[in-house]
Amino acid sequence: MEPIYTESHFLSAGEANAEKEMALPILVAKLIDIATAHANSLGIGNPSMNDIHAGWVLSRLTIEMEEYPKVNESYEISTWIESFNRHFSERAFSISSSDGNILGYARSIWMVMDTDTHVNVGLSHFNLAQELVVGKNPPIQRQAKHTTIIYGEDGENLHGALKATCPPFDYRFMYCDLDSYRHVNTVRYVILLLNRFSLEDFDSFYVKRLELSFLHEAKYDMDTKLLRSDSSYGDGELSSFLLQKSVDSTPLLFARILRCRR
Repeated sequence: MEPIYTESHFLSAGEANAEKEMALPILVAKLIDIATAHANSLGIGNPSMNDIHAGWVLSRLTIEMEEYPKVNESYEISTWIESFNRHFSERAFSISSSDGNILGYARSIWMVMDTDTHVNVGLSHFNLAQELVVGKNPPIQRQAKHTTIIYGEDGENLHGALKATCPPFDYRFMYCDLDSYRHVNTVRYVILLLNRFSLEDFDSFYVKRLELSFLHEAKYDMDTKLLRSDSSYGDGELSSFLLQKSVDSTPLLFARILRCRR
């Protein structure tokens, strides 16, 4: 059982984006995969919780990249437990080139969900040795608090909320959006957000930072609306997103994407 777990990968053409670098949805999937593999190696993975009908779910994810692996290049991802208590676990990641240069970091918050009732059951059933909790903080800012985004109101009536800068985007989640828990897969949220930008946007800018905060579950055949608020940030652009249920505006996801000039 290793407190820091590392995997090596090769970026194939099928995992690259239009700019011939690692696609962000692929990176998100790789982070989830290595977190799963490390938890399994420590004896605290989903297989160890089959008897209590529970499994890990991602609550928050923040990724900050200086650059991405390029197509036909090798890279490494390392992960470790940053903190662990009876409510949730913080897990950190580093992404580096094959020669050891750090390309970026990520940090995440995980909870354990009852797979029948979909409620948080806590982590008190685990017996994790303290020496397996590294406690090393990745050198990136913690995630911002989520806020409301309002469409159609004037600037004087926002009361701390953000003003939407474009009309809401309607989306219905379908079969291919789901994971084994039968709620929407994290990667599908990322794809939904990235597809709100144009090819020209990504040719000129890259995603330096991604923040995801899951507020409620999105499920099959659910109609949603995605609100977006853009603002300038240095020489880049910060886009905040709020995904809501169409029927009652229940918040499902708050996200921020910081794009910087290439």
